[in-house]
Amino acid sequence: MAAKDDKTDGKKGGKGWIAALALTSLVAIGTGGGLGFYLLSSVEKAVDVKKKDQEDKAVKVLKYTGDLALRSVGSVVTNLADSGDAWVRLESSVVFKIGAVPNPDVALAEIRADIVAYLRTLSMRQIEGASGLQHLREDLNERVALRTKGQVRELIVEMLVVQ
Repeated sequence: MAAKDDKTDGKKGGKGWIAALALTSLVAIGTGGGLGFYLLSSVEKAVDVKKKDQEDKAVKVLKYTGDLALRSVGSVVTNLADSGDAWVRLESSVVFKIGAVPNPDVALAEIRADIVAYLRTLSMRQIEGASGLQHLREDLNERVALRTKGQVRELIVEMLVVQ
């Protein structure tokens, strides 16, 4: 009878190993599938965030408040009227109602040209000090309002460098 018990124990041991191997395989498959879904969702989130960042960088019209937008005019570099050695660099933005300006790119190009033409008529003495900067800002706002027939609400002087 001892021989019969060895054969029975061998069959039970073989079935135990197969069951353990099957259980281990199922756990590995489940873990791999779960990790795959986790990685897939995290990669999708990263791609969505990157795409959103690129869209935000591509759009240059920023919401100002309500239905107003702020758009950069760009950098204008020109010389002043009183001497050929004095140069001025002006960076500015305009505030306008969304949809009020039919073609903002054309309007910005015209505004930039007006700014260059106006700055070439100024002397260094006219833009010195706080009052000179205030007069420059007021004059540029007036020129922009005339150019766009009142569609642009304000010109914001971001940076002025005279050298």
